[in-house]
Amino acid sequence: MKKIYILSIIILVFSCTNKKTNSDNNQSPEIEREIVVSEFQTLIDSSDVKGSILIYDLKDDKYYSNNFNWAKKGNLPASTYKITNSIIALETGVVQSDSTLFKWNGEERRLKIWEQDLIFKDAFHYSCVPCYQEVARKIGVNRMNKYLDKFDYGKMKVDSTNIDLFWLEGESQINQYQQIEFLKRFYNSELPISQRTETIMKRMIVIEEDETYKLSGKTGWSIRDGNNNGWFVGFVEIKENTYFFATNIEPNQRFNMDMFPMIRKELTFKALKQLNIIK
Repeated sequence: MKKIYILSIIILVFSCTNKKTNSDNNQSPEIEREIVVSEFQTLIDSSDVKGSILIYDLKDDKYYSNNFNWAKKGNLPASTYKITNSIIALETGVVQSDSTLFKWNGEERRLKIWEQDLIFKDAFHYSCVPCYQEVARKIGVNRMNKYLDKFDYGKMKVDSTNIDLFWLEGESQINQYQQIEFLKRFYNSELPISQRTETIMKRMIVIEEDETYKLSGKTGWSIRDGNNNGWFVGFVEIKENTYFFATNIEPNQRFNMDMFPMIRKELTFKALKQLNIIK
C-alpha cells in the first residue's frame, strides 16, 4: 500500500511538471511595447538640445523613443493646452464655432500677428495667448476643472488666481505619454464630447496634408525659473495607420534661441521620416 502511495505522488508531480512545461512552451513571447531608437538621440544631440521624442504606433500598440524616462516627466503643457481649451470652449458654448470672432482691443501684444481681429481657428494656429486667456476666463474655474477631470488630462492646478495662466506657469504638469493618451482618446472618439465639437476640432488642428499623409497638432513653449521647455504634440494619419507623437525638448546653454520655435517641429518630422512614416 505504501509503495502504491509513493508511486501515485511521483506520477502526480511528473504530470504537473509536464503540464507546466507544455504551458510555457505554448505561451506567446511578450511583445516589446517600448522600443529605443538611438537615431532619435542622434537627432537631438546634433540639434544642441536635450529631451525626448515619443511616437506611438496605433496599429501595433508600440512606443518609439530615445528617452522613455524623460517622456514620463511632467512639464507645463504651455500652448499644447489650446487643444483642450478649445474643446472645452466649444462644449460649454463659450465659443460657437471655429469662425467665432475675437475682437482686438487695440492694446499692444507680445506678437504683432495677434494685434488684429482673429477668428477662433486663426487664434489657434497663431497661438494667440490673449485670445485663449479670454476663453479660459469665460469658461471659469468650476467648468474648467470639471472637464479636466472628465478628460483625465494630466495634473492641472486650476483656481481663481491662475485661471488664465495655469497652462503657462505654476505647478500644472503633463508628460508625453499623457499627451499621447489624450490625443488617442480624442482621435478614437472616446472623449465625452459632442460629435459637433469633435468634427470642428479635427478640422481646426490640421497643420498640413498631402496625398500621402495628414498631420494635426500643436506646439507649446513655456519658461519656468528661466528654463525653456518646448512641445510639439499631435498625430499623423497615413493610409493604413495613425501615429501619435509628443516631442519635448529643452535648449542647451549655447543653443541659438531664435531657432527654438522651429526646432520642435523639425526634430519631430525627422523622427517620423526615420521610421518611414512620412517621406
